Amino acid sequence: MFIFRDIHHYQHELTANNTTCVDAVQHYLQQIDAHKKLNAFTEVFAAEALQQAAMLDEKRKAGEPLKRLHGVVIAIKDVLCYKDHTVTASSNMLKGFKSLYTATAVQCLLDEDAIIIGNCNCDEFAMGSSNENSAYGNVLNALDNTKVPGGSSGGSAVAVQAGLCMASLGSDTGGSVRQPADFCGIIGLKPTYGRISRYGLIAYASSFDQVGIFGNNVADIALLLEIMSGEDDYDSTALQLLPIAIGSSGQWTETIQKNDASKKYRIAYFKEALHHPSLDKEIKENILNLVESLRSNGHTVTEIDFDLLDYVVPAYYVLTTAEASSNLSRYDGIRYGHQTKDNIKDLTEFYKQNRTEGFGKEVQRRIMLGTFVLSSGYYDAYFSKAQQVRRLLINQTDAIFADYEAVIMPTSPTTAFEIGHKNSDPVAMYLADIFTVFANLTGIPGISVPLFKHSNGMPFGLQIMTKKTDELTLLQLADYLIKQQS
Repeated sequence: MFIFRDIHHYQHELTANNTTCVDAVQHYLQQIDAHKKLNAFTEVFAAEALQQAAMLDEKRKAGEPLKRLHGVVIAIKDVLCYKDHTVTASSNMLKGFKSLYTATAVQCLLDEDAIIIGNCNCDEFAMGSSNENSAYGNVLNALDNTKVPGGSSGGSAVAVQAGLCMASLGSDTGGSVRQPADFCGIIGLKPTYGRISRYGLIAYASSFDQVGIFGNNVADIALLLEIMSGEDDYDSTALQLLPIAIGSSGQWTETIQKNDASKKYRIAYFKEALHHPSLDKEIKENILNLVESLRSNGHTVTEIDFDLLDYVVPAYYVLTTAEASSNLSRYDGIRYGHQTKDNIKDLTEFYKQNRTEGFGKEVQRRIMLGTFVLSSGYYDAYFSKAQQVRRLLINQTDAIFADYEAVIMPTSPTTAFEIGHKNSDPVAMYLADIFTVFANLTGIPGISVPLFKHSNGMPFGLQIMTKKTDELTLLQLADYLIKQQS
């Protein structure tokens, strides 16, 4: 029976001839078929994955050295382009569309001999916090099928949670990797804005979007991050950083595996977050208990005031919907997207019908909100003011990281909620993002690590954030906390 622990162990088993890439792919295809009701995938590349696995097995038998992701089975969110494969953003607007090119992040994985097993379901155009806004239907939480998996990258999270792949890619615009990871009891990383190229990622809000990673252990996530990081001629916002090289090994994964457990961290947490009225009592108690445990182990953990917390959700939704309104204007049925079959001769009505039929209600809501805040007479009152709040957040965040190495916070105010529970109140759904949108507004990296279990039986995690480009500290602290809790 095939069992996956981590990438390092898997590749050791391959070289010892205890398993094969074909065995791995067949195992995951069986699991995907057995868990169809979870609705995690929009498309599975079964024949192609098996063919690639067989090719990799032949290369290994011929004595070729293993590349870093040799035979690693990865799923990708249905917003990442993969040449000659369908990409729809889980929307009727792009139904049946095949990509003409491959996203840089996906190409980085392929270049290291990863196997892409399929596309994962998500909220339409990555707009949602529950994966209930997909043209393909709801994704179900594998731990409790009556609960949402989180969104928008719910399918990618469930694919890892249910053991349908080894790791997966999502996108994180306001928490869309970290919140599903929290709800599903796995690890979810949002890197620094620009750490991974956005080329080939279907845009929601361009100054917020970032490719993120789901996995079951920190070392695997570090490896994927290392491989996908770097500048890209196709993305002007990709950071112009030197290649990642830590210590003599030159490998993040080795550095994390040799993590110094005696290292003492300087950590802050926001008083307004841990005492927020929306925060579940058990989540608050568990995090405060962890704070005391960290202090008793010699770490500096300080409660600090952060009076801008209640401004982050309004600022985030003003700015992201404005950017979405602009980005999604290209989907008009002529340049891109769904075209109505109705016989309409008026051009304006033709556009309207195409977009009405192609976009779901949540996407329509956000386009309309974004158009409103950008309109004459309201631009200064909303969009400009939100930009000012964003600048204040960035300035205050820079000041915090001058004194502390990390900030910890809940990932979500609650554990996974029941399907349909918040559909009648979109504002309540938006406010549930209060703890995750902060990292996207400021561009800093954040990770959700599964540390706790609620009395209702559902998991929940802790969110850790560090200063821009300091993913090493982020991953080291995450690895330390997971090992301390295990």
